[in-house]
Amino acid sequence: MTKTKTYKEDELPEKFAQRIGLKFNDPMLLCRALTHRSFLNEHPDAIEDNERLEFLGDAILDFIVGAWLYNELPEMPEGELTKYRAALVHTEQLAEFAKQIGLGQALRLGKGELQAGGKTKPALLCDAFEALIGALYLDQGIDAVQNFILPMISESFEDIVSNHKGEDPKSRLQEIIQAENLPIPQYVVVNELGPDHSKIYEIEVMVGDKTLGKGSGSSKQSATKKAAQDALTKLGYGL
Repeated sequence: MTKTKTYKEDELPEKFAQRIGLKFNDPMLLCRALTHRSFLNEHPDAIEDNERLEFLGDAILDFIVGAWLYNELPEMPEGELTKYRAALVHTEQLAEFAKQIGLGQALRLGKGELQAGGKTKPALLCDAFEALIGALYLDQGIDAVQNFILPMISESFEDIVSNHKGEDPKSRLQEIIQAENLPIPQYVVVNELGPDHSKIYEIEVMVGDKTLGKGSGSSKQSATKKAAQDALTKLGYGL
């Protein structure tokens, strides 16, 4: 897997595009893709945030990843294809793509979001990456998006397969527990840390009165997944 690079300086949109090898015919599309709504709230001169582009980019990524999997894996059944597509367009995976290209340093954020560490938040990076894909599609079409994203998809797919990242730890844990005729695992939020805009959830997975695993994350879904993974590891079924 390509190592995530870090960039110490904030970047202007055009410098960011130049560094990652993209040239936009309409620079305003790129600027919009990198503009979080918190920036718009503090800068009345800014025209639009990236949420509409995020919506478009999400749909385009689903299509490109689905088509790539369909062509690359002609013998794979629909259920497996769906599993791997979900893994490749998951929030944490798209945030990883964003980190690989140093997208966070080019994000335009409001002061509050900036102080809260917005440039490194997985959910925010994921949204901005989707917006970048949407902007690139509008600017240059589907071929340009494929040329940009497919090398990342191909490399990440190899990592997902070799490290079993496409498997849902929550479902796998439930199958193992039920095979032992034990109660269905329950996920309990044991703590919530931080302000509302930057919460960290701590979750434990329990079977009966026994805690099998623990996890924390910026969303309940992420923390639940980590708790299930922790339980699987402790039971000797680590992913």
